[in-house]
Amino acid sequence: MKGLIAWFARNTVAANLLMILILGGGALTVSKLRMEIFPEFSADVITVSVVYPGAAPAEVEEAICVRIEEAVQGLEGIKEISSNASENVGSVNIEGQQGFDIRKLLDDVKARVDAIDTFPDEAEEPTSREIVLSREVIYVAISGQTDEQSLKVVGEQVRDEISALPGVTQVALLGARPYEIAIEVSENALRQYNLTFNEIALAVRRSSLDLPGGSIRSVGGEILLRTKGQAYVGRDFENLVLRARPDGTHLLLKDVARVLDGFAETDQFGRFDGKPTVIVKVSRVGDENALQIAEDVKAYIETAQTRLPDGITLTTWADFSRILEGRLDLMLKNGWMGFSLVLLSLTLFLRLRLAFWVALGIPISFLGAIGLMPTIDASINLISLFGFIVVLGIVVDDAIIVGENIYRHYQMGKRGLRAAIDGAQEVAIPVIFAVLTSIAAFSPLLMVPGQMGKFMKLIPQIVILALIFSLIESLLVLPAHLAHSRMQKEGDERRNSRWKRFQSFFSEGLDAFVKRYYRPALDRALEWRYATLSWGLTTLFLTIGMVGGGFIKFVFFPPVDADNVIAILEMPRGTPAEITAEAIARIERAAIEMREEIEAEAPEQIFKHMLASVGDQPSIRIQQNNSGGSVGAFSAAHLGEINMELTPAEDRSVSASEVSRRWRERVGSIPDATTLTFSSNLFSLGNPINVQFAGQSYDELQLVAAKLKSRLTEYPGVSGISDSFRPGKKEVKLTLTKAAETLGLTLLDLGRQVRQAFYGEEAQRIQRGRDDVRVMVRYPASERRSLGDLEKMRIRTPSGAEVPFSVAADAEIGRGFASIQRKDRQKVVNVTADVDVKVANANEIIADLTANVLPKILADYPRVRYTLEGEQREQAETMSGLGGSFTFALMMIYILLAIPFKSYTQPL
Repeated sequence: MKGLIAWFARNTVAANLLMILILGGGALTVSKLRMEIFPEFSADVITVSVVYPGAAPAEVEEAICVRIEEAVQGLEGIKEISSNASENVGSVNIEGQQGFDIRKLLDDVKARVDAIDTFPDEAEEPTSREIVLSREVIYVAISGQTDEQSLKVVGEQVRDEISALPGVTQVALLGARPYEIAIEVSENALRQYNLTFNEIALAVRRSSLDLPGGSIRSVGGEILLRTKGQAYVGRDFENLVLRARPDGTHLLLKDVARVLDGFAETDQFGRFDGKPTVIVKVSRVGDENALQIAEDVKAYIETAQTRLPDGITLTTWADFSRILEGRLDLMLKNGWMGFSLVLLSLTLFLRLRLAFWVALGIPISFLGAIGLMPTIDASINLISLFGFIVVLGIVVDDAIIVGENIYRHYQMGKRGLRAAIDGAQEVAIPVIFAVLTSIAAFSPLLMVPGQMGKFMKLIPQIVILALIFSLIESLLVLPAHLAHSRMQKEGDERRNSRWKRFQSFFSEGLDAFVKRYYRPALDRALEWRYATLSWGLTTLFLTIGMVGGGFIKFVFFPPVDADNVIAILEMPRGTPAEITAEAIARIERAAIEMREEIEAEAPEQIFKHMLASVGDQPSIRIQQNNSGGSVGAFSAAHLGEINMELTPAEDRSVSASEVSRRWRERVGSIPDATTLTFSSNLFSLGNPINVQFAGQSYDELQLVAAKLKSRLTEYPGVSGISDSFRPGKKEVKLTLTKAAETLGLTLLDLGRQVRQAFYGEEAQRIQRGRDDVRVMVRYPASERRSLGDLEKMRIRTPSGAEVPFSVAADAEIGRGFASIQRKDRQKVVNVTADVDVKVANANEIIADLTANVLPKILADYPRVRYTLEGEQREQAETMSGLGGSFTFALMMIYILLAIPFKSYTQPL
């Protein structure tokens, strides 16, 4: 190594070429790096979703989830299987083992699922996909006092125009109900014309279609044959022929039914700043630049606003690129500040030229690390920028050591090349091993498992790259520059006498401090080395004791204030949308009152926009992943949400947590609400207390969950105690009567006719532009409002006769499940709670629960097992990975320190 240092010091051209190569490579690479909010990575989870329209959760569990679980069970590479059966849809999440090829597992899962031939006929085709996290860049709210149709048309126009922008490929329209053509036939019309839903649906399929007929190969050329009659809008369907009579007259669809060309029957609407709204989500994929996408979308909004109808406005909403831009500005600001401070500090105590070349180590190290970022598949994102900010304070330490030692040799009388070579070679070994120990200290973060590890590993990767290039710069580039830099001239001394006197004030003051205070203290510490060691160990054990005793709180992932405060409301299943909307309006009024109160106190603007929604409106949170959105458009009238966007944290004096607290107090309790939660955290790993019970009996799971919730109320600082079990909607369970069996009816006939009347029979599905439009045949909405409508229904027998519903079926009213969660082929119920970190320690509560409470609760339920989920599971996986790697790092640091120690120890 000493020979290499001397060679570069003598060959300035080589040293300069090396520096230019590092700087140029980094500068060329930085423009090609991906710009994204968070690093995009696979969650190592495959999700399989199957839409089963009109099915209850129990039916979805048996017909969908269980069959998928059994099909994929035993595949190589699977770590865990979990599923969720809810109304209309079932989804199964398959988590892969760490290090296993998730794409291979996805192919194997697809093959197994596609081979299942026992799904119900009404179920749609399964979709299997890998979950990839973090792609959203910016949202655009289209709002105005107009009708739903006009708002969606404008939303589609905005979506199409944004997707046409250069560099933007993934745009989605959210919060708008899907189109649907409903053919509504009353029971009276069915009886009057002796029709059935099957006959109407079959007539639509036969009359509304485009069918290729091959070709005629004539002498004059080939002629294509096509049968063309596909209906695309409501009025086309009205003129379809149901029956052709012998007298030449026709029975048209419009004669017996009302055709509505509108939206699907989902309870879904939203308001943006009090006006009806739809949302356009813009995401990045591949190598697209998040900052450029956001800039292009904002420029588009400025120009597009003038083309929109009066009263409709475009507003940016949840601009995540602003967070990335702020972190990038912070890194550049800190970089310039660090460069200036290093330059100023070394100039005061050493020489200006020396200070400049040492400070140059910052851009060289950073650009060197940036130049190699593509090799580790890294991008410019919040995590990598945080890594640069972390390493900023240590990246020039080795350059300072080398530069100061070269200056010391210069003061000893050596000049130029000799001072540079001797000074650099003397400290080369300590500098190398100092950098290696720093690398070893950060290396445990490379081995953290799970999703947290995928986020965290980018920090040590950036730090290690920057440290390596800092070492290269300090030992190979810096000596060459200092060897040919004359740091003192007699003429300079005369011209700069005032500067010399000013500089001497600091350098002589530092020398005086070292001689009078530091060196005597060091001598005394070395003389009383055992007392010094004891003092150090005492401080270490005292610190450990303060952490273990709770004097210093331990929080695995501290809350970080976001720029959004979100209130999420869940009412009992089956709650009408009107009731949920009233509750959301109450929360919205409380938000407006709270906003006026805070803005009267604060000198600056605190609030920007507010999005209120009921039903299937998507939550917009920084921590949400890109798992694909909802599968199907189904009613969720019991759900509501208000998302309040604040001004950036650096521009306001009121924290998001304070806004959340005051909002919660002003709202109070919502009558009949199942849950009402307020969130103001930028990141979320789940509840600090999350205990999952698994078993085969929901009754047992509910009992143990109730007992644990009762015990949790005894702990101070614990709030928001709830479980994942929710009672479902009321159900009418139908069975076939003996009289119906004698008429030739089967349970399939009964179930299908009831489904056709109240959910609808999908006659066909058409592609209208970019929209997939269902054509549904069913009763009018007015005949699907009460149990009395069910009793008035007539059931058709195979012979064509009609019998009253009460003759054909027995009805039993009950209540099912809102959703059924499963894990590793067992039913599960989660008990969750929040912990106030100012009052209690979540880890201490969990320790007491696992040691004392849970064993007693489960003693009477031997078939029930528990696991810790959420934050506790993530913490356990992270700490487990850090434990072994931290021990390994300590051993490496000890070895690295021991290797050069003998060469640098002298008898005291």
